Amino acid sequence: MPATFRTLYDDMNMAAFVRDRRDHAASVLRWGLILVPMAAVVGTLCAAFLWSLDAATRLRFVAPWLLYLLPIGGFAVGVLYHLTGRSVEAGNNLIVEQIHEPGGGVPLRMAPLIFVGTIVTHMFGGSAGREGTAVQLGGSLASGFGRALRFGSDGTRVLLMTGIAAGFGAVFGTPIAGAVFALEVLAIGRIEYRALVPCLVAALVGDWTCLGWGIHHGVYRIDMRVPVDALLVAKAGIAGVTFGLVGLVFAEANHALGGWLKRIVPYGPLRPVIGGLAVIALVYGFGTRDYLGLGTLAATSDGLTIASFFGPDTHPWSWALKLLFTVVTLSAGFKGGEVTPLFFIGAALGNALAPMFGVPTGVFAALGFVAVFAGAANTPLACTFMGIELFGATYAVPIAVACFVAYLCSGHSGIYLSQRIAIPKVQADGLIPDATVRNTRAQRAARRRERIGST
Repeated sequence: MPATFRTLYDDMNMAAFVRDRRDHAASVLRWGLILVPMAAVVGTLCAAFLWSLDAATRLRFVAPWLLYLLPIGGFAVGVLYHLTGRSVEAGNNLIVEQIHEPGGGVPLRMAPLIFVGTIVTHMFGGSAGREGTAVQLGGSLASGFGRALRFGSDGTRVLLMTGIAAGFGAVFGTPIAGAVFALEVLAIGRIEYRALVPCLVAALVGDWTCLGWGIHHGVYRIDMRVPVDALLVAKAGIAGVTFGLVGLVFAEANHALGGWLKRIVPYGPLRPVIGGLAVIALVYGFGTRDYLGLGTLAATSDGLTIASFFGPDTHPWSWALKLLFTVVTLSAGFKGGEVTPLFFIGAALGNALAPMFGVPTGVFAALGFVAVFAGAANTPLACTFMGIELFGATYAVPIAVACFVAYLCSGHSGIYLSQRIAIPKVQADGLIPDATVRNTRAQRAARRRERIGST
């Protein structure tokens, strides 16, 4: 019997098994001691940011004349970045680049610069979001932790992903979506599973910390419910085509107008001046301020917000107006992000499409809320989880169908130019393996020029 047990012990290599489990436990403990305080700091900063954002928005409601200072505010932030923040001007794209190819890291000054820049944008009426700020807060702090702890390139990559997860989960109150977003946003068609648990831990801690500071997130309710059957799923798929195309239009319009402004106005701080004047002109041209800011609060009881599109009233062109206001704001160099405006655009588009499909507006507003973002950011899984976290599991299947179809229909484009194309959505001639969205756009532009030149 002793010999048999000894043979079994040797065959199973129990000593190596125990050693591996010990090393694994030590690694988990070490990462836990790093991730929990890092994510708690990110959650705290996101709470301070969300409180400041709410205060700035309400101040603009009380003092509507602040809109006229938008060009001045944009110029001031532009000068601040021009003098001290050129290395962090790429924003989210810099973080994605550092995850793909760790180099100098993400400077810590990105956090205060994006914090101030976003508050200024919203206080004076720019149409922008907040996810960019949260991601950059998380990424810059995570990079700072990595430098302080002397992490290698692999550890830094994971830590940067956890920073994205903590910021995204905290600012939207969707930790599962935050974790998946950090894994999915880096490359089209590929997910970084090795950071799965660290990102989930960071997203949960970031969200819980933000909630612990008394921050509450918006609640969107689908009041009228319909059975989830094959017909509803088919309608979600057809609508998903439109959601994906609008996400594509948003991303391409933003890049095209931003590139054009950079060519005609080389001096960066002047571009927000032009953008600010254009936003003021849009306000007076359309006679409304409903499309300024985040779109989560309104100055008056009859003003439009994201929640408005879940009600019974239909708003046919609100999605297009919000898209226009946001593209003008962001392409001119104002700070913030694209995601919350994409929620507004998507919910408004779903609201407009609902009567055509014979579906309650709230149901299609929920689908559009996440599906337009899925198409624009190339993150269908994260957006599906976000839809379930925000609207419940009842509509999980149509949400997934809308997000997946939108992702397929948005092409090899997106709001994040440093995102790589690991696995193409469809086979495309001349597509460079593992190319970035930026390189792919440049390649398409070169082919168009060649075709024009040959005609």
